[in-house]
Amino acid sequence: MRIMAFNGSPRKQKWNTVTLLENALKGAKSVGAKTELVQLYDLRFSGCISCFSCKKLSRKEDGVCAVQDDLTPVLDRVKEADALIIGSPIYYGCESASTRAFLERLLFPYNKYAKDRRSLFPRRINTAMIYTMGAPEEIAKEIGFDRMTIMTKMAMENHFGACEVLLSTDTLQFSDYDEYESEAFDKEAKIKRHAEVFPEDCRRAFELGVRMASSRVPDPESMLRSE
Repeated sequence: MRIMAFNGSPRKQKWNTVTLLENALKGAKSVGAKTELVQLYDLRFSGCISCFSCKKLSRKEDGVCAVQDDLTPVLDRVKEADALIIGSPIYYGCESASTRAFLERLLFPYNKYAKDRRSLFPRRINTAMIYTMGAPEEIAKEIGFDRMTIMTKMAMENHFGACEVLLSTDTLQFSDYDEYESEAFDKEAKIKRHAEVFPEDCRRAFELGVRMASSRVPDPESMLRSE
């Protein structure tokens, strides 16, 4: 079992998104999975450039993005993965810029422009989205952030397989609130919540990793052949 995780936060050490991803991978490792963490902000790549090479009738292979950059070998490794875990902070109601660019390149080549609309990814695998955000959960729902997560979840499920979503809200933005413009936040409440609630989010991420590595999504064709 091989699990690939992707950190779509520019903060690559110790902070919210990467910490949850690391806990998810610890969970996967605890049941024997091989894991890889890709730091998207370490790579130089673009989103989809709308060349439609992946839709040409003359294409030699399905599910291949024609753009050649640092993401190309990563997308090649995705084809061999048994589960994908993508982590991103929510910025202005959406995933981070690197995460959105990655999702475009990851998903669009498998989007079949045909009547059956079936994904061109060759099998079904487990996937998960881990989101972090500074706003409390009730505000996130009030302004519609949940709709964005639902749309991404649907896209992942359409192309790969069952997608689980873990949302960590009201996260800590700074290590020292006194150094930044932050009067909009109750710093004492933020620090208290981080100490009390974030460890629980880490536990949930660990358990998510265990689930990703412990169960396989059945391929629809193999299920039909067994009936």
